[in-house]
Amino acid sequence: MCSVCARARCATSLTSASGSPKLHYEEARCIAAQDRQLLLIPDQRVRVAFLGDDRQLLELVEPLDPDSGVGRFVSERGRPTLHHVCYVVDDLAGTLAGLAHEGVELIDRAPRRGAEGDVAFIHPRSSGGVLIELIDRATIRESVP
Repeated sequence: MCSVCARARCATSLTSASGSPKLHYEEARCIAAQDRQLLLIPDQRVRVAFLGDDRQLLELVEPLDPDSGVGRFVSERGRPTLHHVCYVVDDLAGTLAGLAHEGVELIDRAPRRGAEGDVAFIHPRSSGGVLIELIDRATIRESVP
């Protein structure tokens, strides 16, 4: 049973190697839903929820289609895991132009609408195997800390 919303579907519990309880994804999503609406991103075929405060934000991404980019990512790993890290930039278009000029492999050459603002992604081949998201500070929704 979820300790946050008391729904039975949150019943799976995770424990650390020491046996202490870990927060289950469903519980984290319930916590996020208390303060913010879960967002559906139809073109990416995902649902997202955010946890955080005025200095940091954790985005939980749930694939709604196993053939979506995130769905394939999770399927290839066999379990939920880190998908990407996001950095806030002050001039996304200018940042992308500068990175392209430096030879960084970009997934997006121009900003596109994301869950919380205009975003673009750097390919993991150019960032040590980690997918990097950049979000333009000026476009971040006011509801995000």
